[in-house]
Amino acid sequence: MKQWLPKLNFFYRKRPRSNRRQTVKFSPPVILSAGFAALIAVGTLLLKLPFATEQPITWLESLFTATSAVTVTGLVVVDTGATFSGFGLTVITLLIQAGGLGFMTFAVLAAISLGGQIGLKQQMLAKEVMQQTSLASIKQTALAVVVLALVAEAIAVIAMTIYWVADKGFTDALLESTFYAVSAFNSAGFVLSPNGLVDYQEQRFITLLVSVLFVIGGLGFSVIYNIYEQRRWYKFSVYTKAILLATLFINLAAMGILWLLELNNSATIAGMPWYDQAVNSWFHAVTPRSAGFNTLDTGAMTESSAVFTLLLMFIGGGSMSTAGGIKLGTFIILLMATYTFLRRREAVTLFDRTVPQDLVMKALAVTIVYLGLIFCGIFALMILNQLPFIDIAFEVLSASATVGLSRGITAEVTSASQLILVFLMFAGRLGPLTLGYFVATPKKRYVRYPITDIQVG
Repeated sequence: MKQWLPKLNFFYRKRPRSNRRQTVKFSPPVILSAGFAALIAVGTLLLKLPFATEQPITWLESLFTATSAVTVTGLVVVDTGATFSGFGLTVITLLIQAGGLGFMTFAVLAAISLGGQIGLKQQMLAKEVMQQTSLASIKQTALAVVVLALVAEAIAVIAMTIYWVADKGFTDALLESTFYAVSAFNSAGFVLSPNGLVDYQEQRFITLLVSVLFVIGGLGFSVIYNIYEQRRWYKFSVYTKAILLATLFINLAAMGILWLLELNNSATIAGMPWYDQAVNSWFHAVTPRSAGFNTLDTGAMTESSAVFTLLLMFIGGGSMSTAGGIKLGTFIILLMATYTFLRRREAVTLFDRTVPQDLVMKALAVTIVYLGLIFCGIFALMILNQLPFIDIAFEVLSASATVGLSRGITAEVTSASQLILVFLMFAGRLGPLTLGYFVATPKKRYVRYPITDIQVG
């Protein structure tokens, strides 16, 4: 009998309840993806309302516009100013603001405003999504993001309203200034004219003001906050110094190159005075890495300028910014890693500081995933459309880098191609590394294998 007791006790053993609450864990990329997808879904529904447009639009056109606004890209399949009503333009403006600043920033601010304390898990989530290295800086950065955006946009609205009030009247000047200020600071590239900002190419005040807005937005909020907090060059972080110097060098070099490439192009700057040539060359040197505005007919630019613009769109702006691309910090690390290898040095250094190996691997992973995304997009659109390669490559890179520049084929491509562009804008805004993390969540391995040699180069 005793031998049966253990077996009988097994049946009477207390079993765990199946209806106990189980914690579902979501990774930061999943949270970020869901947040942007929700914004796009809401925006699509709102823009499809009858009173949101002056003329009916299809569901695809509504989806494309909402995605372009949330991802702050600027590609359009309809004339924004002529198609959407005041309500529709307000929705687009709000989608741009929410997408540009990021829903995570608003989530952190909401928790602060309610007086609640952000838990450790939530802090770690915000830290990864907002690309901060310190948990203590999350609240300050979140507040600084919104304050900076509102202050910069308010100053721009006041300045543009004063400039336009004589020609447009106060109400129209104020409304247009608000739309352009939000679109510019968030590097969205949305405009109210089918010609972009070509009508303002000789209005140097507007051109320079808009470019200053999206250059600031493209630096990255962590850089701006570090500048505001330290206010001395020698106190700036290594990342801030690298971004500022790289931005200055690339912008000036790009301005000179584009000026030379377009100097004899009568369809762009050939007939302008030298100072208008300089301003428009500057504008098109800085807009590919951040915004989608254009003061020149992008389709009329030389193919050499288009190819050079592809490189600028690929590089992008700073991390935690409204810009896209692989990000300038990634590009800097790749350059320094290449320089380190050619010089036969052991470690990648920047401003007398060693760059961790995992950051080099992260930069390489971002670049490879991004290149794969671009190649697949170009390949798919080449199959679906009978258009020149340079135009398709330009469109795909513009979408995946969330730039918004176009050579005029966005509305001409097939419906399937527009859906592919929607996916590219969504993936580009999330970031290649985030997308890769979302598709295949990494698992840590505890086994080390013997070293081997592989022929490279």
